[in-house]
Amino acid sequence: MSPVFLGIPLAAIAIALPWILFPTPTARWTNNRLLNLQSWFVNRFTQQLLLPINLGGHKWAALLTSLMIFLITLNMLGLLPYTFTPTTQLSINLGLATPLWLATVIIGMRNQPTHALGHLLPEGTPGPLIPVLIIIETISLFIRPLALGGRLTANLTAGHLLIQLIATASFVLLSLMPAVAIAGTVVLFLLTLLEVAVAMIQA
Repeated sequence: MSPVFLGIPLAAIAIALPWILFPTPTARWTNNRLLNLQSWFVNRFTQQLLLPINLGGHKWAALLTSLMIFLITLNMLGLLPYTFTPTTQLSINLGLATPLWLATVIIGMRNQPTHALGHLLPEGTPGPLIPVLIIIETISLFIRPLALGGRLTANLTAGHLLIQLIATASFVLLSLMPAVAIAGTVVLFLLTLLEVAVAMIQA
């Protein structure tokens, strides 16, 4: 269940927040620093993403880049104290993953049916194993959005829980064992840096 504040689900507020934070283009000749940084990031990310893809796949650039920026913003904002991370909810991750996965499967079947079906049977498979392998590969194809959505949820939830546990332990031990509490605080700082990296990588 999503936490509720003043009758409003926090998931709705957290999902709406990144769109409010995005800077709007100005009518001036020169942009501000934030817009320049955002433009540089979008251009670099799109270039890296579409480098191995042929020209036909470049029409996905706007969708994938905006989704990436949206997820990074959600994950990073969720690391702030007293905030809620929507991507720790399996329903939201599956809601994003399933339509995109289904779109790639349908487009693959429509544009290159031979290659799409060829993935279900690895090359050089012995004859008796062919029916079993096709069934296994089909199941793995259908379970992919669930596995990827579950991995995103588990990684972010585990990181947040670990931060909360170490922070609570350090706070409680401060009066009892100051040396252990200081060591815990150092670990907490390093773990927070790791979680920033995880938030970007998981996006």
